[in-house]
Amino acid sequence: MTALWTSAAAVAATGGQTPCDWQAHGVSIDTRTLQPGDLFVALKDVRDGHDFVAQALTKGAAAALVSRVPEGVAPDAPLLIVPDVLKGLEALGRAARARTAARVIGVTGSVGKTSTKEMLRAMLAGQGRVHAAEASYNNHWGVPLTLARMPADTDIAVIEIGMNHPGEIAPLARMADLDVAIITTVAPAHLFSFESIEGIAREKASILEGLRAGGTAILPLGLGVSGILTDTAARLGLRAVTFADSGADWTIASGQWGEEASAVQAATPKGARLFRVQSPGRHFAVNALAVLAAADALGLDPALSAQGLGRWVPPAGRGQRERIITDPVDDIGFDLIDDAFNANPASVAASLEVLSLLRPQDNVGRIQPGRRIAILGDMLELGETELALHAAIADHPALTSVAVVHCVGPRMKALHAALPMKKRGEWAETAAELLPRAGALVDAGDVVLVKGSKGIKVSLIVDALRKLGQASPQQDKGAE
Repeated sequence: MTALWTSAAAVAATGGQTPCDWQAHGVSIDTRTLQPGDLFVALKDVRDGHDFVAQALTKGAAAALVSRVPEGVAPDAPLLIVPDVLKGLEALGRAARARTAARVIGVTGSVGKTSTKEMLRAMLAGQGRVHAAEASYNNHWGVPLTLARMPADTDIAVIEIGMNHPGEIAPLARMADLDVAIITTVAPAHLFSFESIEGIAREKASILEGLRAGGTAILPLGLGVSGILTDTAARLGLRAVTFADSGADWTIASGQWGEEASAVQAATPKGARLFRVQSPGRHFAVNALAVLAAADALGLDPALSAQGLGRWVPPAGRGQRERIITDPVDDIGFDLIDDAFNANPASVAASLEVLSLLRPQDNVGRIQPGRRIAILGDMLELGETELALHAAIADHPALTSVAVVHCVGPRMKALHAALPMKKRGEWAETAAELLPRAGALVDAGDVVLVKGSKGIKVSLIVDALRKLGQASPQQDKGAE
């Protein structure tokens, strides 16, 4: 097996020092998931990674990237010593990008970064050696970590780039040295750090500063701030390709919107394209337009791209749908949509639209008509208007088809108060308070959406609902 990093290459990249020769086949920042042969990076976060270096070496780490010799570790241990560990990781990331001929796609946006990244991964499979970010590794350490993990023989890489504060995206985009940049959308998110949605748009548009000469910007049209995005591309002299439900370079000409999948005919600059997305929801189909536009920008085979895209399904916590069987004899249960990882007004609206498409089953539970139920947790980091943004969910058209809305968190109390009485379910300060009542919140035949920001921990409710029966992934139905 070819080493990902030799000691000589790592020293050359970082300017660090090491007392011995070693070879690493991976890069890890967590001893819990570290594999033998990994280079352990002793980052400082809630805990100082130097405290875990001895454990990492014991577990088989090939070496450790450190800024000092940790206590309990011999000076002649395989250590790569640099002045600053994070800067050392960044140097590894830049060196990994420089040594590969890979074409790199960067993805940012207020909603849909991770699902779009995973669509790209599925689409690209079979069209070369693909490297993509794991989980949501999209911040100041996640991007260099993803790059540092990139093998030299990678053909195409997908880098997810996020932000919490102004000025974060551009340096990460430049580090990734992009061939294609996708902005999924701009929506109210992280407003606690920005004065307006226009400020968010300018920060998202800064990903374009990381595009190579001749690169392609793939931009959403039809937003109130789309002009900021297209103006930025024009100012930088970039080729811009737009996508939207309608009126853009890549649009939806027609579609069949089923419970299990969406079949779409797209209008593109090169003619009609047919594709399938193994999930309900028009927003997934719109993001798929950006994914296919990226494939077109890279000159990839359109048929293979459409086939690959058709294999994508939402990951856990990102809209994954599964059936919870509560009575295996009669095959009775309820459908669960796990969207408990992230939430802002745009993503909640999209999830409610998906919920409205799914049909409950009547006459199988305690309550005769099957119901659409939403369990919604706080949307975090929305700034001074957060309560108004929560209350505004009550006016979303998709709620007309939702029977009951349960609310979790102090901010969601505003929505709870705004709901009509017949839809107003329970409210709890924390997700933990609802856990003992999980069985009473749902019934056989129901379709249940659980949605909220990660910090409000509505994932605990997802786990409790799963324990009411036996999970069976819904998206396996009809998969090709």
